[in-house]
Amino acid sequence: MKKNLFISHDANRAGGQIVLLQLLRQLKQQGLPMHLLLCSDGPLEEEFREVVPTTRVPRLGDVHFSPLITKVLRLVGWEERIKHRVLAKRWAQFRAEMEAQDFGLIFANTIAAAAAYRHLSFLSAPTVLFAHELEMSIKKYSHPDDMAHLMTNANHLIVVSKAVANYFKATYQYPDAQISTFQIIDIPLILQRIEEGRKTDIRKVLGVPANAVLIGGCGHAEWRKGNDVFMMVAQQVIQHLGERPVYFVWVGMREDSEWYEVQRFDAERMGLSERIVHVGLTSEVFQYLSQFDVFTLTSREDPYPLVVLETALAERPIVCFEKSGGAPELVEEDAGFVVPYLDVAAMSKAVITLIENPDLRRQQGKRGKEKVLERHATDASVAKVVETIRRLNP
Repeated sequence: MKKNLFISHDANRAGGQIVLLQLLRQLKQQGLPMHLLLCSDGPLEEEFREVVPTTRVPRLGDVHFSPLITKVLRLVGWEERIKHRVLAKRWAQFRAEMEAQDFGLIFANTIAAAAAYRHLSFLSAPTVLFAHELEMSIKKYSHPDDMAHLMTNANHLIVVSKAVANYFKATYQYPDAQISTFQIIDIPLILQRIEEGRKTDIRKVLGVPANAVLIGGCGHAEWRKGNDVFMMVAQQVIQHLGERPVYFVWVGMREDSEWYEVQRFDAERMGLSERIVHVGLTSEVFQYLSQFDVFTLTSREDPYPLVVLETALAERPIVCFEKSGGAPELVEEDAGFVVPYLDVAAMSKAVITLIENPDLRRQQGKRGKEKVLERHATDASVAKVVETIRRLNP
């Protein structure tokens, strides 16, 4: 087998990148020859490099000179010109290095890798696309020309949910016979991290009462994730339950983001600044997921987020919107509640029902874990990936 080239658009601590990191660890155990191409940096870069040889795509922002040379170039107006010359040389060297490795397969992780894939047209190898996105994400994170090139050249499509499969079949007329639908997660690792997370009393960390009910949300702040919906659900639930110590905790929002300021502004005017807690980017996500009482997926669109699978494995019930992606395929009627799209009142009612019924929370949480174990066994998912790779790169 020739070497397999994996492409990740960056190394941020987000679902698609974490899933790829877990997959690479599993494939390394299978002995597959691999190389990773990172289109940008991020906090997971060192972890990627520990697993697989890694190359960064040349970028203008990575071209730097000493302060003295920079000052001289700016004085004569040549800084940008010289930077572009340096970048052109780096691209020539990059191309030569990529061609020399004679890759037998290209594995593009997420559609955000479409632009990089188009720049790799000098490589001739079968291509697998691992798609984690739906309509709005594709519009935001890729260019139509890049997507057209990728979909024309993709020999096989791995998607994380039926919702994603249906979207690609309808939008790109991609053949059903070339689509595999499954999620890839490292269940033993996730279970281990859940147990480690439970060792920290997160209520103490947050400074809330020991009997506080924690309603969780998680993810980068953006319109698609429904951070505004999370706030409205919090308002309705807390108003309904009065003095009961219910706290809404969102994990993963940067404190220097516009969304953070907007939500701080709204929380103050709602009179809920003490009840709505925003935790910034953290590597200790499992401390929160493992101790939330209920998880609210307020996303308008989310193909099948890793956090839903992690939450289910932590035996926590999930409330989500129908027509929002793949989560309803797991939650169904026995692992939480699926409510009408953007129906804040219905989501609030579902959360209240779960708060007031601890036995139902435990029952639905347990069923969610059972379904993840039944449907997304790590060994089975990895075997499907290996089979696809070996078929295209014998």
